[in-house]
Amino acid sequence: MPPKRQLTARRVRLGAELRKLREATGMTAREAAELLEADAVQMSQIESGTVGVSAKRVRRLAANYACTDEALIEALVAMATDRSRGWWEEYRGVLPPVFLDGAEAEHHAAFLREIVIHYVPGLLQTADYARSVFTYTRPELSEDEVALRVAHRMKRQAVIERETPTLYETIVHEFALRVHVADRRASHTQLCVVLNRIEARQATVRVVPIDREGFAGAGASMLYLGGPVPQLDTALRDAPTGATYIDAQPQLEQLRSLYRRVRAASLDSTASRDLIHRLMKEL
Repeated sequence: MPPKRQLTARRVRLGAELRKLREATGMTAREAAELLEADAVQMSQIESGTVGVSAKRVRRLAANYACTDEALIEALVAMATDRSRGWWEEYRGVLPPVFLDGAEAEHHAAFLREIVIHYVPGLLQTADYARSVFTYTRPELSEDEVALRVAHRMKRQAVIERETPTLYETIVHEFALRVHVADRRASHTQLCVVLNRIEARQATVRVVPIDREGFAGAGASMLYLGGPVPQLDTALRDAPTGATYIDAQPQLEQLRSLYRRVRAASLDSTASRDLIHRLMKEL
């Protein structure tokens, strides 16, 4: 099977999970390859995500790795056999791969939990707000490049707009809601959209108030994506060098703990909605 030209985070994750199962048994890549009547190079390509793997091969590997978790096996099979092309594919080659990988991960997530300190969450942004953010943070981008990023961000919101929306809870700092990334009118519209999402039950929004004492979570921003089984959870964190996907269980547990701490510092959903109402009236 020839290597895939389009390497995605989802395919890389599938290969990584198969490698984890193999390593847990102490089996070498060469020994695993023999189970598939393949060679070590092909096994390496499967585990790196550069080639696809059939459902039959996934099941054969799982059986020989003594994996008895049927839910995990079926989730891996679903990843291996998914040949659908999502809306994000139209941006391949024109936007960095991280944009596509993030949209694909959100599309397949069982639930989404997010912490945002400095901006309104992307899944709740208006086009004007998103355009202002991209223009300010990436002044070197042309108008066309900014327009592509804005359009992509708006299409991401399909996950909370569809008939059965993905469960989405976001914790946002009051600071982010108060900052005028454009003008006061745009800020008013942005807060109105956030409230509309809440009323439509497309998002649960919890606000960390500015006067909250003992809150040192300024660097806590992250997106936590629930997998079909807990072993396939993923977290996405932005860094100066780019976005980082996290799937190691010890790190995921640390991030789950971080989310719980930040959530404990936030207002409940009703008080958060009331605060957003007050901020909107101030504009």
